[in-house]
Amino acid sequence: MSTKLAVVTGASSGVGLGLATRLAAGGAELLLPVRDPAKGEAAVARIRAEVPDARVTMGALDLASLDSVAAFAGTVDRPIDLLVNNAGLMAPPVRQTTADGFELQFGTNHLGHFALTARLLPQLREGKAHVTTMTSSAARSAKINFEDLQSTGKYAAIKAYGQSKLANLMFALELDRRSRDAEWGIVSNAAHPGTTLTGLYAAGPNLGRDKPARLEAIMSRLARWGVFVQGVDQGLLPALLATRAAGGRLYGPDGIGQFTGKATELAVYKPARDLAAADRLWDVSASLTGVSFGSVPAA
Repeated sequence: MSTKLAVVTGASSGVGLGLATRLAAGGAELLLPVRDPAKGEAAVARIRAEVPDARVTMGALDLASLDSVAAFAGTVDRPIDLLVNNAGLMAPPVRQTTADGFELQFGTNHLGHFALTARLLPQLREGKAHVTTMTSSAARSAKINFEDLQSTGKYAAIKAYGQSKLANLMFALELDRRSRDAEWGIVSNAAHPGTTLTGLYAAGPNLGRDKPARLEAIMSRLARWGVFVQGVDQGLLPALLATRAAGGRLYGPDGIGQFTGKATELAVYKPARDLAAADRLWDVSASLTGVSFGSVPAA
C-alpha cells in the first residue's frame, strides 16, 4: 500500500483511529480530516508512536457543515485509493441540527458523507478507489421516513440514529451499483463494528445533558465482563475487510446479535434491499445537499 492515499473520517479516536493506524502500518499514506484540531494532533501522535515512519496529514472537516465539506474537498488534489466514511454520532437525547438545519444524526452521519463522497468523485475515480461506509446493526430494524427525514414531527433519538445508519448502508450499496452502471471504477462496501467500546457511547448521549448519561458506564462494565462488547482492535476488522473486498457487500461480526465476533460478510439487511427506496434516498440526498454526483466533473 506504499503508493496509496487513504482518507478516513472520524480518525481522531475509536474505530477510525484504530483503522487508520492499521492502514499506516500497511504502508498507506493517510489524510485525516478532523473537526477538532487538538484531538487530530493527538491522534497523529498516537499513530506515529505505533508506526514511526507513518505518513500522515490532517485536514479540517466538520461533516455537520456542507460548507466545511466543500472546503475540505477543495484541498484534495490527488487520486484517492481508499475512502472510509467512518465519522458519526449516536443518540443525542434532544433533537439538534447541523449548520444547514438538518437533524444532527441524519445530517452528519449520512448527508455529510454523501456530500463528501460526491465532491471527491473525480479523485476517487482517478484512484479507482475502494469506499467503505460505516453503518450499524441498528439498520436492521430501521426505516427511512421520507415524510419526516429530519425528525421534526417527533424526535426519538435511537430511531433517528437507526434511520441515519440505514441511510449509510443504502448509500454504500447504491454507490456501488451506480459506479458499475456508469463505469466510475469505484468499489463501495459497508461495514459495522458491532458493539465496540468507543467514545460514541458518551459523545452523543451526553449532548445537552447536565449530568453524564449512564450508557458509557454500562458499556464499560460489559466490556470488563467480556459480555456483548468488544475492543477497537476487534471492532475495526469488518471495515478493514471491506476496504479490500469486491463491491456491494456488508461486513460485521458473526457473533450472537452481531454484537461481537469474527469479522465476516453478512447478509444485507432487509430494509436496505429496497432498490426503489435507495434510488429515492439518493435523489433526496442530492437535493438536500445541493451536490449531485452527475454534476461533478469526470476524472
